[in-house]
Formats: sequence, structure tokens, C-alpha cells
Amino acid sequence: MTGRTADTAEADTGTRWLDEGQQQTWRAYIMGTQLLLDRLDRDLRAEFGISMTEYEILVRLSESPGRRMRMALLADALCHSRSRVTHTVARMEQAGLLNRTAAMDDGRGVEAVMTDEGFALLEKAAHSHVEGVRRNLVDISDPADYAALGRVMNRVSDRLMAGMPAAADIR
Repeated sequence: MTGRTADTAEADTGTRWLDEGQQQTWRAYIMGTQLLLDRLDRDLRAEFGISMTEYEILVRLSESPGRRMRMALLADALCHSRSRVTHTVARMEQAGLLNRTAAMDDGRGVEAVMTDEGFALLEKAAHSHVEGVRRNLVDISDPADYAALGRVMNRVSDRLMAGMPAAADIR
């Protein structure tokens, strides 16, 4: 907001503008989140030749029974469009990290299934990835602040995941 106070602007538009401190916090969150995700993505690409999204697909599959998951549920769990996940999975399939197959339960859907090569890559990449998360977020945060961040983001996730399949919630 420029040129008017938040109180005046709210009276004019009905919008509850952020005050200066809230705006600074919001921008710090946006900037910090983007920088962190970019760094983690860069590290994974440099060390293991996979993107952050590909890493997250491997994680979701490794945590699923039989290391398999329906493509639609995988897209929901990643909070990505189905077309984006389909494209990424196709690239990973070409690299031998997973396969796509008919769903075991009804044969109508398509499941992504992690290969042994994909699991081996995940096992190597996980150590580096977790170290990056620790170095760039956990270890520089006061434990109380880190816990507060978790509480806030859980509330955000609860609100925004309403109506999504429970299996998409990776917390």
C-alpha cells in the first residue's frame, strides 16, 4: 500500500491490507521459501541429476505399499497438476527410476512403481537432501521458531487440503 493508511484503504475497498510488519513477514516467507527450494533443487541436480520434484516423487513412492501409487494420487500428494506429474514420470521412466503399470486393484487406473534403481538413487540422494534441509533451515532456526513454523504450516495445510483424499496428506 502506498499513499494511504491501511485503515483508510480498508474503509474504501473492504480489503484488510497487511500492515508493514505483516507485509515484511509475508515477503520474507516467499523469498526464503523460494530460495530454499531453489537451493535444494540445485543441489539434487548437481549431485544426482534429479530435480526436487523427481526426488519428491521417489519419496512418495518409497513410502507407499509396494513402492507404488496411482498417478492421480501422486499428483495430489505433490500438489502438482496431473499433466506435470505425467510428464515428469515419463522422464523418470526413461531414466529407469520407475515404471507405469495398470493399477493392481482395478486395472483402470495407472500406477507409478519405483524400480530398484530408483530406490537406490533415493537412498543416496536422501542423505544429501536432508543435510541441505538441516543446514539451510533446521540448524539456523531456534527450536521454538521451527516448531511454530510447523504449527502454522499445518494449519495452512489443513485449510487448503480440505476435500482432498486423505492419502494425499504426507504429513
